[in-house]
Amino acid sequence: MKFEDYVRHDATALAALVKRGEVTPRELVDAALARLDAVDGRVHAIIHRLDESARRAADGGTLPEGPFKGVPFVVKDLDGMLGGAPYNGGTRALKGVVGPYDSELFARYRRAGVAFVGKSNTPEFGILANTEPELHGPTHNPWNLGHIAGGSSGGSAAAVAAGVVPVAHGGDGGGSIRIPAAACGLFGMKPSRGTQPLGPDGGEGWNGFVVPHVISRTVRDSAAFFDVTRGIDRGAPYASPSFDGPLADVVGRDPAKLRVAFSTRSMLGERTDPAYERATRDAAALLESLGHIVTEDAPTLDVGPLRLAYLSIVAAGTAEAIASTERLNGRAPRPEDFEATTWFMGQVAHALSAAELEHARNVVAQATRDTARFFERYDVFVTPTLAHPPARIGELALKPWERVGLAALRRAPVRAALLGVLRDLAAKNLERTPNTMLFNMTGQPAMSVPLAWGEGALPIGIQFAARFGDDATLFSLAGQLERARPWFDRRPSL
Repeated sequence: MKFEDYVRHDATALAALVKRGEVTPRELVDAALARLDAVDGRVHAIIHRLDESARRAADGGTLPEGPFKGVPFVVKDLDGMLGGAPYNGGTRALKGVVGPYDSELFARYRRAGVAFVGKSNTPEFGILANTEPELHGPTHNPWNLGHIAGGSSGGSAAAVAAGVVPVAHGGDGGGSIRIPAAACGLFGMKPSRGTQPLGPDGGEGWNGFVVPHVISRTVRDSAAFFDVTRGIDRGAPYASPSFDGPLADVVGRDPAKLRVAFSTRSMLGERTDPAYERATRDAAALLESLGHIVTEDAPTLDVGPLRLAYLSIVAAGTAEAIASTERLNGRAPRPEDFEATTWFMGQVAHALSAAELEHARNVVAQATRDTARFFERYDVFVTPTLAHPPARIGELALKPWERVGLAALRRAPVRAALLGVLRDLAAKNLERTPNTMLFNMTGQPAMSVPLAWGEGALPIGIQFAARFGDDATLFSLAGQLERARPWFDRRPSL
């Protein structure tokens, strides 16, 4: 199958070709691997290639008769184990580890019939919004190779944008599906909390912030993958909201007239790039032209305490991730096995008291209550997904003096200094990506839709959020936007 034929189809269409006997799974796998050969030297999206196992599965008739039989697929090297494949989580501490089994999410992908062709690059433990791990090196944005692809699912987004696969797995604990989707001109949906499995090894995932799903070129692929992976996850701490029928069915139906609020203000940062403000206002005008009622408004947030609470909870999750490496590699964690920022976040967690962590959880709970009241007046809330264009490769790396400071804290982890640096980190690191974290904290569904393009051919994503459990409204609205302003045929030249 030639690349130009392969790339003209989304996952749903490729699966239909297989079902009709017009193409074989092996032909699709070969097309994906040929594209990977052609572009990944420049993009660096895939860190573990699974060529032979993908070909064996395609040739041997072992692919299940699922809705996506034979469709090439990539999973992020995080958020679960893929049996028989390397598992690093972006960290040197896990180099050489191989997954002994499929995590529940990946097992559901496997039952859907996909052919796993690779695992994608991710920052260490997924804690950063840029995919530039020291272990594997940076992933480049296919639209402009001098810029980042976002994170933490940057490798997956780059693989989809570069045409290697039509859809790829991602995980979102603070925007890690929506941020790279926005950076790479793709559709990215973070479902409502509890809809996607994290078992058998995961519990809440950053206090319930983390929800896995996919990054795709079409809305219908995202909805169809949602349908094959949602459902009861035995022993999970959260119950899934119920849905009336398949969500793939709502994509083709326009939503009823929606009450929409929009804002160009930075939610957890200081300012928004003018191009991103214009793109958001343009999206608001598009919604109005589609018959929705649009108002400029936003939830009221106590920004300082909220972003500190978010990072405190992430720090606790990072400390647990560091400790968990011993279970996989049999070696006690050492500072030199981890990146400086990761080890620092672990130190912060150990400096926080149980009462302070509980206070952070209460700050998040109050913001969740306040946001729920806001959504009594509106059905959908719209913001830019990012507040600024994707950074240049290396721009977000630690400066020499920052490395010196973190090294000093490794040797002498003074509590006051650790918490002071955490506050500085909150202000600095959330400036570029300030609009996604709220909906991880509240558990609400939120999506990034590629509705605009900026300077340097870089895409601009617009974020839409809805009430908890109202994922169907977002999929329906996304389908309407996709029909009104199609993006499928816009591809990076590479």
